[in-house]
Amino acid sequence: MLYKKNVLLLGLLLVMAAADAGAQRYKVGLIDLMLLKRQKVGAITLTRQLGADGVEIDLGGLGNRPTFDNKLLVDSLRQEFINKAKEEKVEIFSLAMTGYYAQSFCNRTEYIQSIQDCITSMQLMNVKVAFLPLGVQCDLRKNPEVRDSVVARLKVAGAMAEKAGVVIGIETALTASEEVRLLKEINSPGIKIYFNFSNPLKEGRDLYKELTILGKDRICMIHCTNKDSVWLQNDAQIDMVKVKKVLDKMKWSGWLVIERSRDASKPKDVKGNYGANTAYLKKIFQSGKK
Repeated sequence: MLYKKNVLLLGLLLVMAAADAGAQRYKVGLIDLMLLKRQKVGAITLTRQLGADGVEIDLGGLGNRPTFDNKLLVDSLRQEFINKAKEEKVEIFSLAMTGYYAQSFCNRTEYIQSIQDCITSMQLMNVKVAFLPLGVQCDLRKNPEVRDSVVARLKVAGAMAEKAGVVIGIETALTASEEVRLLKEINSPGIKIYFNFSNPLKEGRDLYKELTILGKDRICMIHCTNKDSVWLQNDAQIDMVKVKKVLDKMKWSGWLVIERSRDASKPKDVKGNYGANTAYLKKIFQSGKK
């Protein structure tokens, strides 16, 4: 009798563990910059209030400085972020180098210090992924002449990341097939793709096919949103249930990060926009409901 009870208990525990693992296969994240709280501890509290699992913290502005205006390298300020994340049970899952949206990663004289400061911050905060957008000036489709510089610098950054045991996720304007070729050229496990749904969608490419072409191991994280227009649940360009099926089939798991998809009539309604999109992604990816 005792044996049967133990077997039943073990079975129940296994089922519960499997359910919990399934629920955590996809996590939903927000971005402090888009929450209008760039490098502010309040972004962590707001993330918890909106129901997301974690937040991406920006490293601050870049401008003409050799590196970011990065508060996370100040011990006391960094500890505030760590303590608040623990208190709110919110994960800081990524650090973002958004200064490179406007600044040129491929042409700046100094870029190594900014990458090293990012990696140092990651190690101090136990964060495994950073976001590096190639930005306007290093758009490899519009400016193919900068490709050699981009590849050479990403090889350096990749070696630095690999040595530190972290990953730098890049966002490009390339097609998935072109990104596969780019990654092969860089040839570093320290560089992966931080995929953004809006890039293929705005050019009329097949979002689901692009995910499949890149495959599980080349995508470190996903900006799981489109351009600002409507909330995700009202976006006719994205079949989110189909997205989940594609990612399930790929056996991909990780962070789905909400960047935009704000209601164009209320772009500054932070709680309304990000609360709605968070709830929708959790409904699709974590509850099993459609």
